[in-house]
Amino acid sequence: MGEWIHAGTLEALKAERSKVVKGGIAVFYHEDRVFAVDNRCPHLGFPLHLGTVCDGMLTCHWHHARFDVGSGGTLDPWADDVPAYDVRIDDGGVWVSPVPRQTDNTGRLKARLRQGLEQNIGIVIAKAVVGLVEAGVPADDIVRVGIAFGTGQGTGWGAGLTILTAMRNVLPKLDRTGQILALYHGLVHVARASAGRAPRHLLGPLPQNGAGVERLMAWYRNCAEVRDTQGAEKVLLTAVESGVSAERLADMMLVAVTDHFYLDGGHTFDFHNKAFEALETMGADFTKPVLASLVPLLGDPTRSEELHHWQAPVDLVTPLRQAFERLQAGSGAAREGVPELDEDALLEQLLSDRPVDTVEKLTELLLSGIAPSRIAQLIALAAAERVARFHTQNDFGDWVAVLHTFTYAHAVHERLLRSQEPLLNRALFYGAAAVYHDRFLNVPRAPAPKPKASATDGDYRLEELLELTDRRQQVDEAAGWVADYVRAGQDCDALLNTLGHCLLREDAEFHTFQMYEAAVKQFERWRERSDSFAERAKETLLVACARYLAAHAPTARELPHTARIAWRLYRGERLFDEEERS
Repeated sequence: MGEWIHAGTLEALKAERSKVVKGGIAVFYHEDRVFAVDNRCPHLGFPLHLGTVCDGMLTCHWHHARFDVGSGGTLDPWADDVPAYDVRIDDGGVWVSPVPRQTDNTGRLKARLRQGLEQNIGIVIAKAVVGLVEAGVPADDIVRVGIAFGTGQGTGWGAGLTILTAMRNVLPKLDRTGQILALYHGLVHVARASAGRAPRHLLGPLPQNGAGVERLMAWYRNCAEVRDTQGAEKVLLTAVESGVSAERLADMMLVAVTDHFYLDGGHTFDFHNKAFEALETMGADFTKPVLASLVPLLGDPTRSEELHHWQAPVDLVTPLRQAFERLQAGSGAAREGVPELDEDALLEQLLSDRPVDTVEKLTELLLSGIAPSRIAQLIALAAAERVARFHTQNDFGDWVAVLHTFTYAHAVHERLLRSQEPLLNRALFYGAAAVYHDRFLNVPRAPAPKPKASATDGDYRLEELLELTDRRQQVDEAAGWVADYVRAGQDCDALLNTLGHCLLREDAEFHTFQMYEAAVKQFERWRERSDSFAERAKETLLVACARYLAAHAPTARELPHTARIAWRLYRGERLFDEEERS
């Protein structure tokens, strides 16, 4: 019989009705036939030989998952199919194949991931992610399943897809456990955002008439101006069909976003940036569904120039519009040389209560030839400073206010590193204005962490940071610990991983994922330098991240619990105690 497993005699099996053989395979005698399936219930690992077979249906006695005993197929979407094995009867002996009938495990897991997303079932998503990661499937292949599903459902790009993309971006900073948790969190949030939503169907492009990029851009901006999302989608898809490059498509869409001030508190720009980042790794096949999913964001966004606090007590709208006119008039002007940028002075200006002077300063810097991306990086740092000095006596909900500004400024920095479109420079001014508007959340300012010994002889245990976030309101304590760690020259990569676990072991809400990803990416940008200003910037970013994470912990931690169950099942661990059952 070669490698086949001997399961005893047929007569003995008739008497026993079921038994477990080598390899953890359960063999059943039922309705004059012999069946073999894996003995572990694919839901949570209960021994199936302790279940019941009736009318061809095998029922697990723990959570009552039901399986066709012949094929292993389940009737319950929250349980996976159980692997089934071929059986032979030879000279009164029962022999079982050691190889399950279905061997394409990667294809099965990808299909299960899609089904878990469709049904919004966390344990199914978790088991698929664990299986795919452990099988060596590239993370981007796993993310593609989520992006394809999320952009094909509901009303367009939103928090779920943003979380998934953000978590994909930080995977290199996480250990294997963190990577599994990051992918799982992102995919679960995509499933939740899409639950109960109808499939999304693209409208289709216009007939090809040779319209150039500039004409299509003008049409798209006009549609965005009047909130015509259907027209905007058709123009966008026409541009894609016309072969417009991804870079020009990004410029076209973001110019429309920046035609009005700080749309939806920065979310519109931030979501666009995340979608473009996703496209950089997902491939050209995703261009239409991903970009079309952004168009609904233009349907009814808040335009900040219409808000009272952008016009009074200090009118920012008028000087901003005047600055944009100056920049347009001065674009392309010859320059003899680019001056040195005084980073300390600009950071101080951005954090001041003189917004009109800030607008003037930014205009002068741009006209002098300073790279917009350098200015954007400093605006993001100023926004991080607002988070790092956010006083806990403020209303708890105001954490989100400083968070929005930081993640918006981060998105602007990332875009301006990739684009030379002058009109996108308007986004710098919106970020600077938002930093100004957040000034009251630093009055009084939370004290900066003071140097102190937080561990004997510099022996820092990263677990101490996790222990701090096991308790509520350890904001300043967590910030102090991180500041000490950084000043002691400890391993910042290990710290980033631990901060990731501070996030991923929680049932974190949308903004906390944004905070961690933006802090990590900004930290890496400053890591390209080693001067004293860059060192201060890196500490500010890590302290801001630690404070925000500590403010939003601990939570119920149900999501990571589900992920741990999935991983234990993958490793073959038992989740039940037979002695407790008896």
